[in-house]
Order: sequence, then structure tokens, then C-alpha cells
Amino acid sequence: MATKSTMQWFAVRKELRPKPRLFVSIMSFMLPLLVWCLVSYIPWIWHPKVEISDPGAVSYFKEGMLVDRELFDKESAKLEETGEVLPQGTPANPIYLPAPHEVAVAFYTAFTTEPKRRSEKWLHESLWDSIQVIFWGFFLSSLIGVPLGILAGTYDFFSRLIEPFVEFFRYLPAPAFGALAVAILGIYHAPKIAIIFIGTFFQQVLIVSNTARKLDTALLEAAQTLGATNRTLLYRVVIPGILPDLYRDMRILLGWAWTYLIVAELIGTSSGITWFITQQARYKNFENVFAAIMIIGIIGITTDLILAWLGRRIFPWQRQAASA
Repeated sequence: MATKSTMQWFAVRKELRPKPRLFVSIMSFMLPLLVWCLVSYIPWIWHPKVEISDPGAVSYFKEGMLVDRELFDKESAKLEETGEVLPQGTPANPIYLPAPHEVAVAFYTAFTTEPKRRSEKWLHESLWDSIQVIFWGFFLSSLIGVPLGILAGTYDFFSRLIEPFVEFFRYLPAPAFGALAVAILGIYHAPKIAIIFIGTFFQQVLIVSNTARKLDTALLEAAQTLGATNRTLLYRVVIPGILPDLYRDMRILLGWAWTYLIVAELIGTSSGITWFITQQARYKNFENVFAAIMIIGIIGITTDLILAWLGRRIFPWQRQAASA
């Protein structure tokens, strides 16, 4: 039989108390980190390579070289039969899986180490380029997509006019328009912004229209009873009524825009965080690759947390309704 504490932790559709909620949220990050640490620091879990510390009589082994464990064992067996000096090595992970402490160091050095080539940018400069692409792509998408979504969700005329084509177009992969975007808009930031726009706009129209349809019809009927016109219903009932849900939709869609960033930045001139990741991977600096990828996640979740905090301040009645 379940205890009272267990029932509190796993109650259906019930919020956890503040302390357990914070604990579980922290564990959400600590569990993947724990798995990463186990794989990185405990040799018998998964270390498929051997880092050579002494090549012995194997001519092509070099100190610090990573070789497959099977190859190391094969060469060791051969030398053992002939009585020659055996190679020495320690279990190691592949170069593409750096340990957590190496990535932690890379977080600092990536911002403080000057680029090796004049054509390359500092990490913070690359990040700024990417943030500009995300901002303008999502801003332009929202500027057009949100009004169209509200109209489609409010009026059947606009729904029939807009949504069939949007439904068709949303299945077309945004990267497919890369060559066309470069041909029309040039090779700099404009085609990248266009890919972010295409990747979010059509989904945005459908999500916003669906949100507009969820508005309680009792509010519309009450306003009509009081003599509200169609325009008044739109501006005084529909838009104010869906604002909290619309705000939440925009937070989700902003995350969607970030998922298109890597693809968008491969188009035209190389720039942004994608160029930094590509260059570091080319030189096998995988700790910098991991650090850059995590920085994207940190920026994304920090932005979302700030927007969530702002949402609670802008729409305080939503929090009170949820508590009730």
C-alpha cells in the first residue's frame, strides 16, 4: 500500500510542494551529469580506447595516442609471444567524448583564448551573430504570423483562406529553401533570417489560431449580448482573452526557432555559433564543441526562465487561478 509521502510525490495532476519541486528540478540536470561522469571517470563502464603511455616494441604506437582496445590487446599478445617489451596504456574514452571537467575548462578558455586565425571570431562574437539571426527571424515571423493566426482562429473566412495553404507549406523543410534564399537575399545574414522565418512562421500561424479557438465561447456570447460588434469582439474580447496563452505559445515557438539555428547558419557565409562549432570539430577540439552546444542550451533556458518570470508579473491572475 502506498504511503502518504509517496502519494504526495506521485499524486495525479497535483503540484509538488516547493522543496520537492526544486529537488526534482535539480535532479533533472544532475542525473544526466551523473551518467556522463560515470562514463568518463570509471574505466570499467565504457572506455573503448587505450591511451598509450609507453609504446613498448610497437613501432607505430606513440605516447598519448588513442587506439582501440582490440588493437592494443592484439599487439600486446603478439609481443608477449616473442618476449618483446609490451606497450603500456590506460583505458580512455574516444576523443569525441571529453570529460565534464574538460568541458568546464573549455567554458572559460573559449571566451578568453584568442582565435588562431584572423578570419575567425571570438566565441562571444559568434554568439552575438547567432542571437541577431534568431531575434530578427523570430520577430519578423511573429509580426506577421501572430495577427494571421488570430484572424484564422477568430473568423471562419480567414481560417478557410489561410490555413489550407499553411497546412501544406508547413510540411516543406525550411532548409530546402536555402539555395533560393541565398540567390534572392545574398550570402550574409538575410538568408539565415529567412530560414528561421520559414521554420517558425507556418507553425506559428496554426498554433496561434488554435489558441484563439480555445477562448471560452461564453465570453463571446456575453459580449454579443451587450451589443459588441465583430471588431469590438476581436479587440476587446478575443485578443485580451488569449494573451496569457498566446504569451506561452511564443515562449515555446522561440525554442523552435533555436532548433533551426544550426541549419540556418550553414547557408551563405559561415558565421555564428555554428561556424565556431564546425571549426572546433575540424581541429578535434571536442571539449569546445560540447561547451558551445551547452552555451546554446544555457542561453535558451535562461531566456525561457526570464520570459516565464515576466509572464507571472504581466498575467498575475493566471497564477492565482492555477493556485485556486
